[in-house]
Amino acid sequence: MSVTFVGMPKFPIAAAEALANPQLRRNLRHATQTIRAKRAAVVAEVPDWAELRTAGAAIKDRTLRHLDDYLLQLEENLTAAGATVHWARDAAEANRIVADIVKSHDVKEVVKVKSMATQEIFLNEALEAEGIEAWETDLAELIVQLGHDRPSHILVPAIHRNRSEVREIFLREMGNVGLAAPDDLTDVPRDLAGAARRHLREKFLRAKVAISGANFAIAETGTLVVVESEGNGRMCLTLPEVLISVVGIEKVLPTWQDLEVFMQILPRSSTGERMNPYTSMWTGVHAGDGPQEVHVVLLDNGRTDVLADTVGRQALRCIRCSACLNVCPVYERTGGHAYGSVYPGPIGAILTPLLNGVEAGPVEASLPYASSLCGACYEVCPVAIDIPTVLVHLRSEVVDSHRDGVPTAEAIGMKAISRIFSSPRLLRVAQRAGSLSRLVMGRHSGRISTLPPPFSAWSSARDAPLPAQESFRGWWVRTNGGHSSGEPGRPEQIRTEPGYSTIYESGPDSGASGQPMYGSASAGHAEGSDASGPGRAAPGPADQQ
Repeated sequence: MSVTFVGMPKFPIAAAEALANPQLRRNLRHATQTIRAKRAAVVAEVPDWAELRTAGAAIKDRTLRHLDDYLLQLEENLTAAGATVHWARDAAEANRIVADIVKSHDVKEVVKVKSMATQEIFLNEALEAEGIEAWETDLAELIVQLGHDRPSHILVPAIHRNRSEVREIFLREMGNVGLAAPDDLTDVPRDLAGAARRHLREKFLRAKVAISGANFAIAETGTLVVVESEGNGRMCLTLPEVLISVVGIEKVLPTWQDLEVFMQILPRSSTGERMNPYTSMWTGVHAGDGPQEVHVVLLDNGRTDVLADTVGRQALRCIRCSACLNVCPVYERTGGHAYGSVYPGPIGAILTPLLNGVEAGPVEASLPYASSLCGACYEVCPVAIDIPTVLVHLRSEVVDSHRDGVPTAEAIGMKAISRIFSSPRLLRVAQRAGSLSRLVMGRHSGRISTLPPPFSAWSSARDAPLPAQESFRGWWVRTNGGHSSGEPGRPEQIRTEPGYSTIYESGPDSGASGQPMYGSASAGHAEGSDASGPGRAAPGPADQQ
């Protein structure tokens, strides 16, 4: 089953719609800048942050290399602790396993801890089809659910909503599915949280079955770990009689010692906290304490295919901190819905096409291009996922996927350009045509805002610079390589640029007569020349500082 939302257009179309919403952009800018500043402050407090980052990446890579061994060890220790382990190849199998367990207890509702894995397999929709209501208990997830909306951020799913919008949703929807919000509800955060707490309390107390994910699964003990900030996770993990945890197979860690690294980098990278308020750990079943029936569904859903990709497998290091979303200039302007997937932002731009395949649909084929390749995502990633490199790798796969089919407009254009560049005669003609195009395009603005098809799609989001009045080839021929009338030693024009100088000299000491000599201002002398000799470069701006 795909991790993309049904019917979503490719990224450029969805992004254009998002960019036209000024309120959305204001909400995103305020939220991402706030989280970004908090993260930067707490990361700066850790003197060995770079070493922790390297350690996190190394632990994940080692685990992925021996994933089969650690998964079997995890299953053995979970079973020994009284849990029941289920293996799910894909979303459909995972949903069937969960639905069968819930129905076996003859209940019609479950409470849920925030879980990206259950969102990935669209578990709520699958349970609804079976007549089972799944209540989200994370505040932001509750806002999304009550608003009949989709999450737009990994950590803060309702980041696209402001306080006034949340108040309206609570007043309009809470009474339809449980305890209503008070009529005098304000948009003060404390009041909104109080209304959500009262609404959820009755669901916690009557729920017989809870569903969670896991941030980490410790192979050596069979322990599952959930970190969260609100306490709703603790309620779900302790009050119900039955607990079902859906866990991606990449979440396994070999030992407790490995967990120590991730408990330092995850809170700082996600919520900008030194330590998350709630850390819940449970190992199987304990008589009289917590759920007396524990099920763990180990989910593949494309992960083994990602593991087989030698470049893309590093995406499986991801700990879902969302730091990459908060620094991404593309995400900050378009929001998460434009990505058409439960995984938005830079990590979603690689994870979605890796899990589904770039040929799965227009969303998957467009996501590798949803980036400026600025590299900010790699700089903040706590497990050093080189997202720009994976994006370029996926772009090559998108191109390769079209080679045997109907060629795209881009492929046709590239083939034409290749033909022009391989022929000096055609290149001269194209350069002259480009210079002449100045007469009809962009004469007043100095930019070309609209190009004719098939280049119009490119210029719909960009301006193209006007072609030069004269090509370099034309200038070279006209000036005889920079000398007026071909006369050596008499340059028509000498241009210097900051930090670099150019001089012309002729005579017995100048090398090839009349040829330009180049010197780096920082080096102080021309290439191949003695600093005190006649080949010394003229001082540039850097020499004068």
